[in-house]
Amino acid sequence: MGSTKFGNFEDFCRDSTLPVCNVLSTTHNQNGWDGCELKGIPLRNGEHLGNLGSILLCGVAIAVSVFLLLRSDRKRAAVGRREMQLFLIGFIIIEIAEIFTVGGFPLSSKARVAFTGIHLGMIIATTWVLLMNAVVGFQILDDGTPLSLGLIVISAAILFIGTGYITLDTGFGWTGEFDSSYGPENRNIALYVLYQLVPLIFLVAFYVLEAILVLRVLGEVRPMIYLTGAAVLFALGQIFNYVISPYICNGTAGKIDGALFETLFTLLSVVLIWVFWSSITEDDWPTVVPQAGYP
Repeated sequence: MGSTKFGNFEDFCRDSTLPVCNVLSTTHNQNGWDGCELKGIPLRNGEHLGNLGSILLCGVAIAVSVFLLLRSDRKRAAVGRREMQLFLIGFIIIEIAEIFTVGGFPLSSKARVAFTGIHLGMIIATTWVLLMNAVVGFQILDDGTPLSLGLIVISAAILFIGTGYITLDTGFGWTGEFDSSYGPENRNIALYVLYQLVPLIFLVAFYVLEAILVLRVLGEVRPMIYLTGAAVLFALGQIFNYVISPYICNGTAGKIDGALFETLFTLLSVVLIWVFWSSITEDDWPTVVPQAGYP
């Protein structure tokens, strides 16, 4: 059987360039699987720069995210301003890690496993922070306060450390608990749940909560265009990564694969999420106009 069995990664890693695959093969790289080999650009000593397109797009994603981070700071009256900035910081860290895990930047096997631990941990933590951005919109707690930010950061840190530890234990074999990852089906239920399912649950919950906030609480429709566009773009990125990737890899003789387009569509999705957030918040505090007869 292939990866149709719950917890198996064999088929996923054969057909796609996923960061998790770095810790599921004894070679600790993405070329230790049957299927199209992502060769990218040849370097010295037989090494390759796996996916230059992904690396460049990660650089663009980092620059765009920094711009949005600074732009957010100007929206002083916006609900969830600091929480949105936390999300953008998380996305920046993800893109930095992606240069080394998915982009195929030449690294030692141990360094690649370490970056993979950071990458997977930040995916869980950042999607959780995004979900908390939706919760903050309901003003259950005052946004931007030490309590609100502290709860989000602490809970995200717990998810990051837990996921990162499991990833590193899988890659380095510290306890032997995840030795099944190196079997014929590359089965790792913990990483399957944390990497494949949990972020999806967080993202769907974010969409549902924001839809309720916009349609029922704010009574608006236009922001849903941005929110739905972000969801569609993210889904397109996953389709390119999981379904179309082997065809792109074979068609380009291993120069690029679906990971490049996954990076692109995810970046566009993040931009639309920011635009959505900006569309339902105020840029500045309203100006109080003194009434006649009062100082």
